[in-house]
Amino acid sequence: MSGASDKTAKTAIMKDIILELHRGLPVTDAKDRFEKEIGDISSSEIAELEQGLIDDGLSVDEIKQFCNVHALLFQSALEKAATEETSPSHPVYLFRLENTEIQKRVDGLKQAGEKADGGASWKDDVRARLADLRQIVTHYDRKEQVLFPHLEKVGFMGPSKVMWGKDNEVRDLLKAALAALDTVDGPEAAASYVTATLTPLLEEVEGMIFKEENILFPSALEKLKPADWVEILKQSDEVGYAFIEKPEETVELIRHLRSALDEEAVYQDGEVVLPSGALGLGDILPLLNTLPVDLTFVGPDDTVKYFSESKDRIFARPRAIVGRKVQNCHPPQSVDVVEKILGSFKNGSRDSYEFWLELGGKFIHIRYFALRDAKRRYLGTLEVSQDVTHIRKLEGQKRLLDERD
Repeated sequence: MSGASDKTAKTAIMKDIILELHRGLPVTDAKDRFEKEIGDISSSEIAELEQGLIDDGLSVDEIKQFCNVHALLFQSALEKAATEETSPSHPVYLFRLENTEIQKRVDGLKQAGEKADGGASWKDDVRARLADLRQIVTHYDRKEQVLFPHLEKVGFMGPSKVMWGKDNEVRDLLKAALAALDTVDGPEAAASYVTATLTPLLEEVEGMIFKEENILFPSALEKLKPADWVEILKQSDEVGYAFIEKPEETVELIRHLRSALDEEAVYQDGEVVLPSGALGLGDILPLLNTLPVDLTFVGPDDTVKYFSESKDRIFARPRAIVGRKVQNCHPPQSVDVVEKILGSFKNGSRDSYEFWLELGGKFIHIRYFALRDAKRRYLGTLEVSQDVTHIRKLEGQKRLLDERD
């Protein structure tokens, strides 16, 4: 058996083993069957298997629940398939550098756990180590916000969803570990903390390192094209890096990529194509009028070019002002202020101004921004006004929908 038929047969067997695991088959029995009937398996095949299970109706939550068991089942085969051959400027190389640093911090916390006495100095040490480990969130954010979208564009969605759920488990365990440390008092409580709280966190972190190194990264290297990796490298800087400084050659490469980038809006096939997406002509008006702010744009010649028409505008704007000099839209006693703002924007000495006032029982926030192109040439002025009365009263947190929504 070879080629496509071999791959199909292997996938069918793997699916059957995984489904049997979900029905209660012991892991040792699953491993025995796997080694006899499958043998070696590529990281791409594992990721495609998870995608196939989702396509067949198995929920992401179920797959996530058995994610660590899957990794254990395929561990020996994955370790053979994993590759380290990446350039120091490659995003995967940088992810792996971070994983090396993450593992060092995990090892340090394990060592601290072995010396648990519950004393103040021990708690301070563990707290500092956990606080340092929180940088792992940046590692996960970059993976989720930059790498995953590129995988989804090539139809590789299942593994991303499963792994994101596991990332969130690590985030929750990390918060819990920091919070629970405050209640530790004495050796017995410290030992219980290590067993019940710290160890599960470290196991999940190490499990994620394994899954990234042996499943996610090799699969991504197979699925994505060089152009994808260039985009991932450029976008990674916006999220940041955890525990590492980018290699000098990576810094230089990003600088060259940005200097060569020609990011201009173009009209193409009925859409306004922007660097961060595209808008149909029919989308633009509803989008601008739905923004919870009033917008007014004044061109470089001081004439009003545009204003938004939301249903709850703060200041009335008749359409007759379009094409009118902005100085003529203000009372004589305000013209000096208008001229000062525009003049400082034009000569480059200022980029913004901010004002606030109370009007009719509302608290109004008004900002003026200089619009500039990539070479800092002045394109005009944007006025943004917002009723922030409700915003100023907000307290605490609201993270979920409630009955009022």
